[in-house]
This record gives sequence, structure tokens and C-alpha cells, in this order.
Amino acid sequence: MKNALTLAGLLTALSSLPAMAQDGLETIGKPHDGLLGFQPAATRLAEGIHWVDNFILVIITVITLFVAGLLVYAIVRFNRKANPKPESFTHNTPLEIAWTIVPLLILVAIGSQSLPELFDQQEIPEADVTIKVTGYQWYWGYEYVDHGFAFDSYMIGNPATLDEDVRPADADVTPYVLDDAMRAKLVDAGYNEDEFLLATDTAVVVPVGKTVVMQVTGADVIHSWTIPAFGVKQDAVPGRLAELWFNATKEGIYFGQCSELCGKDHAYMPITVKVVSQEAYDAWLQGAIDEYAGQPLDYQVASN
Repeated sequence: MKNALTLAGLLTALSSLPAMAQDGLETIGKPHDGLLGFQPAATRLAEGIHWVDNFILVIITVITLFVAGLLVYAIVRFNRKANPKPESFTHNTPLEIAWTIVPLLILVAIGSQSLPELFDQQEIPEADVTIKVTGYQWYWGYEYVDHGFAFDSYMIGNPATLDEDVRPADADVTPYVLDDAMRAKLVDAGYNEDEFLLATDTAVVVPVGKTVVMQVTGADVIHSWTIPAFGVKQDAVPGRLAELWFNATKEGIYFGQCSELCGKDHAYMPITVKVVSQEAYDAWLQGAIDEYAGQPLDYQVASN
């Protein structure tokens, strides 16, 4: 997406608007070194995914222990020393019936829990907020379709986020390299050092407790828009318009990344979503409308 604004004006506007909504927000959805498991669930969809994962983990554990027990029993009971003359038989009808029916029942149990979660993700409810997201090599474009404005979102440290006229210290920043100059740039944008490769110059801002529908497409190759803490992921395919939805239950900052290998800078295509109160969202929205309403949008979005 190439907005018809000068680069300096674009960066100034995009960096100031999200900062309004970022003040006082807790960073919730991001990876942490040395930890295992999921990021904290921030939507009903993510909670359901976590429950199904734990449910299947219990089943897997029971099966593993059962099979390991059978192996140990067979080794002890039927080794050559304990059983020098092996039995000769070809069939055991009750056993064959059991190992057919039991796995079938296990699969039915897994399906009965996982399919409702899948259907919940695929059945798109009526939206309170609709945002069209377009994947580009290698950044994201967002359009708030109900309000007629759009903006681009680049990883902090992308060359597009460097402008010495707006921030003189950008002259010392090397794109994609975490050094002291990049750390200072992250701090100036309100982020921490460990959020390098995750933080963007402009974030998607949505209200807490509202249904948000994302219309996802791609402009060049296949990308994938995902926020792990929301439990959502959708491929952005050129020529197709897909949808996902979420309803965030807690205010905070959440990170994601493009999850479809899309070229040499795939690793530098993060996503930042800020979930704010309705009052903060209304204030941010008014500022965004004042800034972008009526601006020509010099791009084409793939559709069905």
C-alpha cells in the first residue's frame, strides 16, 4: 500500500497516533525466552484452543504410558528365558475388536471437542469493527473500512521507518540490526529491547470486548496474518478475500508475525495490535479520521 503522503508526514502521523493508545498498556502477547506453552489467551477462541490442546495432551499421555507398559510387560513376560517355548496362534478376535473400537472412540472424543472450536473460528459473527488487512513484501497495510482511512505498518527498523528529518538520530540506525541506535529508537517508540522484530511503527488499534472482523488478502505473494494470543491465523492469498474474527477480553499490546514464508524479508514482517478501552479507541479513531479521511489511497486490494 502506497499512501499519497510524503514519507516524513506519513511517519510522523503514524507514530503519533498509536502512541496515544499505547500509554499505560501492558504488553501481554509476546514470546519470552526460556518459556514453554502458549501465550496467555486473550480471546474465547484462544481459550478454546488451549483447552483442546490440554485435552489431547492428556489422551496422548495415557496412550504413551499404556503402550510403554505393554512393551515392558512383553519384554519381561515373553523373553526367551521366561518363555522358552513361544505360543503359536494367528488371531485373537476380542483383542482385534478392542484395538479397532477403542481408537475409534478416542477419535470421536477428540473430534467432539475440536470440531466445535473449528466451527467457532470459521463462523464469522457480525462485526463491531471491520478492518481490511493486506500483506505486502514485506509489511502490512490496514484499512478501517467503516471509516474510510488506511495506513501502512512497518517493523521498527525497516528502512521505511528511518527519516532523519523527523528523527535526527535515525542517521545512526542500521536497518534490521539491534545495536545501541536501534535500542534507542525502540525506546523512543515506547517499546523494549526484547520487542525488536515484533514492534511496528503503527499498530492496529481495537476496542476491548468488541467483535473485530479482519478481511485478509495479499497483494503479491501468500502471507499469513496471525496473533497467537488471540488464537487466530489466516493466509493472505492474492486474489482472495478471507476473514477471521476475534473479541479481545483484556486491554494490552499483542504481537504476531507473518506466518507464511513470503521472501527474503519474511522475518521482518511483524504485527502489533493494541487493545484499548472504548474511550481510548474513540479518541484514537477520531484522530485517525482527522488525519486520513479523504486522503487518496494509491493501491488495489485483491478481492473475490
